[in-house]
Amino acid sequence: MPPVDPPREETDVTKAEATRDEWLAQFENAPARKSAPGVSTVETIRSMTGLEFIRAIAEGRLPHPPMGDAINFCFLEAVKGHVTMLGHALPAHYNPIGSVHGGWACTLLDSCMACSVQTTLAAGQGYTTVELKVNLVRPISSETGPLRAEGRVINAGRTIATAEGRLVGADGKLYAHGTTTCLILGL
Repeated sequence: MPPVDPPREETDVTKAEATRDEWLAQFENAPARKSAPGVSTVETIRSMTGLEFIRAIAEGRLPHPPMGDAINFCFLEAVKGHVTMLGHALPAHYNPIGSVHGGWACTLLDSCMACSVQTTLAAGQGYTTVELKVNLVRPISSETGPLRAEGRVINAGRTIATAEGRLVGADGKLYAHGTTTCLILGL
């Protein structure tokens, strides 16, 4: 028999609802959502550190990735080694059995983990994901509300970097977690 979550007090529900409302407002007002979707030129990417590049997207100074529109996520913040994104699953992301396809969570985690690696890169460097592992621990629906994706670098070496990520709801529940390995490349 699976473990049962303890009953929540009214204050926990109220706090989760307030957090959900705050996250929805952040999602709707995120500067990254105000910029047009697009892909930056290699010259632009080469000229900036990874952190400068990710922050420019998060602040709406560079186009946001078109994938953000397809998956319905945006950047919230970036510091060296850590990226926070917010995603909100839609009915368009459902699989044939009536829940959000696991690829939605996987893509959101891949994005936040890989971008956390990018924040550690010097100008002229890029990366590509070479391994990705995701654990889906709770079903996601469009009623789940916004989910916060946090990627953190575990280790950034000269040619290989690893990161971990968590997908968490406004109520603090974990929905998915994962790890990635990225290859560091010259651009």
